[in-house]
Amino acid sequence: MSAALAAVEGSVNTIGFGLAAIGPGVGIGIIFGNGVQAIARQPEATAVIRQNMLLGFAVVEALALMGFVLAFALGG
Repeated sequence: MSAALAAVEGSVNTIGFGLAAIGPGVGIGIIFGNGVQAIARQPEATAVIRQNMLLGFAVVEALALMGFVLAFALGG
């Protein structure tokens, strides 16, 4: 019985990380989608917009990496 519980616990960690990866994926899509629209509307501000896009990408990706690390750290 305990072996079955250990198998379920491992699966729950994997499922939890998979669900946690959805948020950053959506966030990255929104960041780059809106960034491309902003560049299309104001090409002269490309450098500033690109810099802000990459900063936002780094923050969102850091959240995904923290979730990945926590899935292993708390998984036992």
